[in-house]
Amino acid sequence: MLKIGIMGCGHVADFGHAHAIRRTEGLQLAAVYDPDPRRVAEFAQKHDVPVGTTREDEFFAAGLDAVAIASPVQFHDENVTSCANAGVHVLCEKPISYSREEGELMIRVMEQAQRQFYVGYVYRFSPVAQRFRQWLRDGTIGDVRLFRMVYLWDLHGMYRQREDGTWGVSPLWNGRMLEGGPMVDCGVHMIDLVRWMTQSEVINVFGYGARVVSGYDAPDHAWAFLELENGMRADIEMSFTYAHTARDVAPQFTYEMIGTGGVAKFDRYGYRLEARHGQGTLYEAGAGEKDFDGMYRAFRDAILTGDPGDLASPADAMRVSDIAWEATQQAIARLPKPAVLAAASV
Repeated sequence: MLKIGIMGCGHVADFGHAHAIRRTEGLQLAAVYDPDPRRVAEFAQKHDVPVGTTREDEFFAAGLDAVAIASPVQFHDENVTSCANAGVHVLCEKPISYSREEGELMIRVMEQAQRQFYVGYVYRFSPVAQRFRQWLRDGTIGDVRLFRMVYLWDLHGMYRQREDGTWGVSPLWNGRMLEGGPMVDCGVHMIDLVRWMTQSEVINVFGYGARVVSGYDAPDHAWAFLELENGMRADIEMSFTYAHTARDVAPQFTYEMIGTGGVAKFDRYGYRLEARHGQGTLYEAGAGEKDFDGMYRAFRDAILTGDPGDLASPADAMRVSDIAWEATQQAIARLPKPAVLAAASV
């Protein structure tokens, strides 16, 4: 039984990592760490974790084999360094870091510790992504020439009611925008899928954006147009302000592959997965875009065998982040300077 710890007891650790670890045969969720004593105590109780602590020495004293880092990105480098010093394997949430320098430091300390290090691009493990990759390899729709990846939503709403009844900008929404906006936060998953499915590198990036909301450098609606080394193209569209002030939200989440012999499409809303070609249409069961269980089975197997399977390497993660930031910076350069947002209302 491999003992796994979690550093960071926030939203993604709660809905994704903790449940998946507990469901995965051969893994035990043995300890959790967070600097907030109330949050770590509540998390440990909810997920029945033997050790919940605000002290790193107590966390690593639980005899951990590996750690999942689910803390905010600004703490990834110090968390990974602590794991390297403790001699444990690491699965780190995306994005890997704020800067290439931090990412390279993280890679270096883990190499020196001779421990495995992966980044949690969980979309790879969804049955939908796996099927798309197989259709591409099999030539089900001929030679694929274009990917269209779309995720338009409101990020749970820009505005949130406070305990005193007043309204302000959601800390989640504000934080994700300050960290780089939708292409950096969500678009990296789509960029990663394109590189992973095609096994081809992105050689040119063209970034565009629109500001539905003023006051942030990053656009809240963004596009990245990618040219790949193998001649394929990808069109990635991301938004945090799609119907964000509407009473009834209307998110869109689709993957499309357009080939010389047909079209493959996945629509998360309805879980429709199909490939249309000259002989007819293939229909298959859809699924969610994330599969934490599949990722943790791969992490378990990688620890035991040394084979990373479909896990994303830190180098993959850094390249994906570079592409997302390049597209975002190009979009910013093409837009007028933003007006000042009264973010004090957060």
